[in-house]
Amino acid sequence: MGEVPLRDVPAPGVAMPVDAEADRVRAARREFAVLLGEFRRTAVLVPLDEAGDLWSAEQSGVRWICTFSDEEALARFALARGEAGREWTYQTVLGARLLDVMVPLLPGPAGVALDAGSVEGGMLFPPVAGIVPDAVAVDLGGMR
Repeated sequence: MGEVPLRDVPAPGVAMPVDAEADRVRAARREFAVLLGEFRRTAVLVPLDEAGDLWSAEQSGVRWICTFSDEEALARFALARGEAGREWTYQTVLGARLLDVMVPLLPGPAGVALDAGSVEGGMLFPPVAGIVPDAVAVDLGGMR
């Protein structure tokens, strides 16, 4: 098991300054907003299932439309599933269309998974306000 260097562990009773934590949260939100904007403007590959519908998977009560940034990412996914030998039919769909049009058509909470199963570079766009239309967003409570 890896060890955490002592310099990275705060002393007992010492908390990260509120301003530093707030700055970290703001920076993370800005970074996600940039990624979301790029996804919305990008055409991604969406495999089709046997019925010709967009391929999706359910995890913890959320239906995820599985999308891929390119054919190589889709091929890695197929290989990881042990299905590299079959033909994967797909459509190219704009990210904004998936989030704004396709997600609301699915029953229950739904989001989009980009490069599902990737070791790095994968991203989830969950069914929350600001990502999917408010009418189908899940209310997580907490802070905005």
